[in-house]
Amino acid sequence: MMPNECVAIVGVTGFIGRGLPNLLGELGLTTTGISRSGTGDVPGVDVWQSSQSLDFSGYHAVINLAGERIDQRWTPHNRRLFRESRIGVTSRIVQSIAKLSPENRPKVLINGSAVGFYGDRGDEILDDDAHHGDGFLASLCRDWEDTAIEAESLGVRVVRLRTGVVLGKGGPAFEKLLTLFKLGIGGRLGSGEQWMPWIHVADLRAAIIHCILSTDLIGPINGTAPNPERNKTFTRKLASAVHRPAILPSPAFALKLILGDFSSALLGSQRAVPAALLIDGFEFKFPTLESALIDLV
Repeated sequence: MMPNECVAIVGVTGFIGRGLPNLLGELGLTTTGISRSGTGDVPGVDVWQSSQSLDFSGYHAVINLAGERIDQRWTPHNRRLFRESRIGVTSRIVQSIAKLSPENRPKVLINGSAVGFYGDRGDEILDDDAHHGDGFLASLCRDWEDTAIEAESLGVRVVRLRTGVVLGKGGPAFEKLLTLFKLGIGGRLGSGEQWMPWIHVADLRAAIIHCILSTDLIGPINGTAPNPERNKTFTRKLASAVHRPAILPSPAFALKLILGDFSSALLGSQRAVPAALLIDGFEFKFPTLESALIDLV
């Protein structure tokens, strides 16, 4: 534990970030919340204009969770937003760290990424060392991570946290799913055979803190539960939890027609497992989908 150390959270008003200050405070750590878009419902947040430099002098850790929502049509305009809000923001964070003297630099950078890094990989089991895949999302995540890696040359331990579908009350993805299934209009996506790596938001926040405290963790870390599910099984279990049928599948062609290229993120398969976290002794509070749904539904 690092008493009286300070942690900067970029993207603190997002779904994952806004729960971190209280958790870090329980460990005796102070936080500075930084947001590109506004304070949201999180008090004490510094609003950051992209033209401003960031001062991380004396901070122990920087958590970078910034990124434009990917669950929208991938128009040329939105693709530029996706890159700027990830690669551009990460680049400016690394540049801000580089301006500091070595003794004043943060010790660790926890940088967000996603399992989209792996592309569509079918039934292949993907641990943290698996190579990147093909497609726009895989390339976006690869460039994002490559930018964060530049901080390693500055003596900073860099953790690249690849998250799956984050389940939690108030979370945009889960709330949309829950609404559809409660109305009885939920169903599998495409064939339903694709693997869905997921994680309960409480476990993801705990994993972020674990990555700060554990100096053995460096490089890519899968921020996913240890038991991924096929989409058809996920669908069946969620429908059962809300006592509704799941009889309205969404054919792949319909998803592609309605959502465009974003449909590839829903139909792609990533059987990602959190090998590094488990080896390092991290204990999941919600290791199975059943345990997560009991808590959330």
